[in-house]
Amino acid sequence: MNANPLVKIQEFGQSIWLDFISKEILDNGTLKNMIDEVGLRGVTSNPKIFSKDIIEGDVYQNLIEKLSDQDKSAEEIYQAIAIEDVQRAADLFRKVYDNTEGKDGYVSLEVSPLLARKTEKSIREARMLWKAVDRPNIFIKIPGTKEGIPAIQQLISEGININVTLLFGLDRYQEVAQAYISGLENRLSEGKPIDKVASVASFFLSRIDVKVDPVLKQLEDSEQAVLARELYGRVAISEAKAAYQIFKAIFNTDRFKELAKKGAKVQRVLWASTSTKEDEFSDVKYLEELIGPDTVNTVPMDTLNAYLDHGDPDLRLETGLDESSYILDNIDRAGINLREVADELEDEGIQKFADPHHKILKSLEEQKEEYASEKHH
Repeated sequence: MNANPLVKIQEFGQSIWLDFISKEILDNGTLKNMIDEVGLRGVTSNPKIFSKDIIEGDVYQNLIEKLSDQDKSAEEIYQAIAIEDVQRAADLFRKVYDNTEGKDGYVSLEVSPLLARKTEKSIREARMLWKAVDRPNIFIKIPGTKEGIPAIQQLISEGININVTLLFGLDRYQEVAQAYISGLENRLSEGKPIDKVASVASFFLSRIDVKVDPVLKQLEDSEQAVLARELYGRVAISEAKAAYQIFKAIFNTDRFKELAKKGAKVQRVLWASTSTKEDEFSDVKYLEELIGPDTVNTVPMDTLNAYLDHGDPDLRLETGLDESSYILDNIDRAGINLREVADELEDEGIQKFADPHHKILKSLEEQKEEYASEKHH
């Protein structure tokens, strides 16, 4: 029996991806080792992940200087850095992609978070990044905003793999799954193959609990105290379990089965934001409770290491469904409207990626100026 819980998880149909990428883990062999020895199946990146190295480190200095000489903008330099790292990671994962027939081995790259509310610009940038990276095993990340939905449908119809990010609510998730299916149908109607197109729908979990738990805590001395205790720390997991039931229903319809006959893959649900933010809960809570077939969990390095140390994989995604339903049915009694929560989290989520993006661009502008003045002296 394999003692490695990451490999064990695969037996239950779930893939573990790392929510981190850096030039360092590409250069020093860490990432390759995690693929070969640890059972890692993919990687996701975002501006926050890139910002540390670009702003604080000098690992990209040569590339920045070279592109400054070519008079590239800060945005173009950032894209070039991200594209190069993503290409290298994708090449490392290519074997996984081939061995799993395109189910796993993906690396995700984000369109600029500044475009989260702009449909046409998102489509254009996604096409550009897809072409620039030029690897079959990448995902372009598009937020599941109202404006993102038509972009997702269009890009899927063009055969571009999409990781739909920043999902916080069940209504929006259903729209995203429908957009994926419609995109496949459009592609098929143009006589194009759909067996190589892949997509995941990424639910951001811990942020939901971080948002609602303080509200529940305040009810400790009210007549809702018992209810608040039942809900505390359980809302995100309950939403995830409900989302999975929706996923199963949507991808078991005759409509999707027609596409599956032509080789279509299901759009797997992906659990994101899975590091535990509260000390009172297990540091692997968002991993342990959400293991089931056709799912992905993307985890930060610390959570991954914690799981390797004391993870206990088992099929739990469809256990306790009555409790989850109870929680979702009764949360409004605690004065919490989950739709409003989802909307707030979406706005905050966009901001959380836009801020580091702005910082990266500012830092690159400064580095360009510094390099220019050094060159002239």
